[in-house]
Amino acid sequence: MKIAIGCDDAATELKTIITQHLESLQIDVTDYNEGHEASEPYADIAARVALAVRDGDPERGIILCGTGIGVCIMANKISGIRAALCHDTFSAERAQLSNNAQIITMGSRVIGPELAKRIVSTWLSCEFVDGPSTHKVNRIDELERENAVNLTEKA
Repeated sequence: MKIAIGCDDAATELKTIITQHLESLQIDVTDYNEGHEASEPYADIAARVALAVRDGDPERGIILCGTGIGVCIMANKISGIRAALCHDTFSAERAQLSNNAQIITMGSRVIGPELAKRIVSTWLSCEFVDGPSTHKVNRIDELERENAVNLTEKA
């Protein structure tokens, strides 16, 4: 499995810890902060990770900021992405099992490193399977397609 990771300047330490954790699990990690300014807005980082995940390489992503909220909002603006804010292992499990979230977000000012590693491990250990939530996830995708606006056509 390949994982994309990115963060704003509030979460660089947590990103390093999570990257090391993923590498210890033999997971290939691509850092989407490399080659960019440390002060880059979190929206740009979140969009870059979400676009890569949407395009299928890597399969999943982790985005971090101070609260996890801003990057989650931005990632969910990318068509085809389901990002979930996770600050506990139950949310991480349900993000994958019930919502097929390709991206999780976390806040470095909200949780500590050990909990963050447990959240990541929980999320990675789960796979979405066809079941009671499938029609709900399909409905999210349908509504997204119905309500998508091509901003270049509006200009």
